[in-house]
Amino acid sequence: MLNVGVVGLKDGWSTQQLLHALERHGAAVRMIDIGATRLDLHARRGYCGEFDLGELDALVVKKLGESYCRELGDRLACLRMIEGFGVRVFSRPVSMRRVLDRLSCTVSLSLADVPIPPTVITECAEEAVAAVRRFGKAVLKPLYSSKARGMIVVDGADHARDAVVAFQTAGNGTIYVQKLLELPGRDLGLVFCGGRFVKCYARVGRSGSWNTTVHAGGRYEPHEPSDALIALARRAQAPFDLDFTCVDIAETADGPVVFEVSAFGGFRGLWEAWSFDAADVYAAHVIRSLSDDG
Repeated sequence: MLNVGVVGLKDGWSTQQLLHALERHGAAVRMIDIGATRLDLHARRGYCGEFDLGELDALVVKKLGESYCRELGDRLACLRMIEGFGVRVFSRPVSMRRVLDRLSCTVSLSLADVPIPPTVITECAEEAVAAVRRFGKAVLKPLYSSKARGMIVVDGADHARDAVVAFQTAGNGTIYVQKLLELPGRDLGLVFCGGRFVKCYARVGRSGSWNTTVHAGGRYEPHEPSDALIALARRAQAPFDLDFTCVDIAETADGPVVFEVSAFGGFRGLWEAWSFDAADVYAAHVIRSLSDDG
């Protein structure tokens, strides 16, 4: 029997979904609190409490923490070391690192010639203000956040400088400025497992909201994407080599654009839109991969 640990949140819905799915596929499972682990680099061993992580055949990462923050990079470094001890990690820490912060993800997408919204990155407040005024209306985005947390909309009026300075002073030394696009009231999440397209859901925004997240009153709906959108999403996720990922795409008058590629999303959207168990798909992929390795 394969022994598989799930890195996640003890009471997290998606973490529990994945634990149960792996059990159904015949694995012995254990919840791993990454914040409670310790590494003995001299002995080349890792522990969660008194449990020796070397007894696991694999670790599957569902959540690294309650929210996105710089400290998650430290946890990925620990997972990289555990991987070096011989434990298979899904997805590989080096792959997750590329999507952990918004800047790394956007740069990778741009280098791969994937269409993204007009975006300016700068540490200079005056350059950021100039970008806002060129765009007419823009979104200032923290580098570490999800579900639009911490994002603010700024227009090119006289208060733009005050808004940019306040945003930077609040801890956003690198200012990520992205043009606010006219969207059809929804964006799409295209889910992939092992590089293969699984299914798509739409996030439909509440009337009057600039973003579609459920935290802003949005809701999930089923959606059948075109072959062209699937091909774009496949191209967007390919450089990251993630075992499970969701590609966020918006359709605009000038064509589709990719907002981000996520290493942790997709379970909730597919469940609420389709009653589709993405955790089961992921668990099957993990077990199949481990069996192939054996």
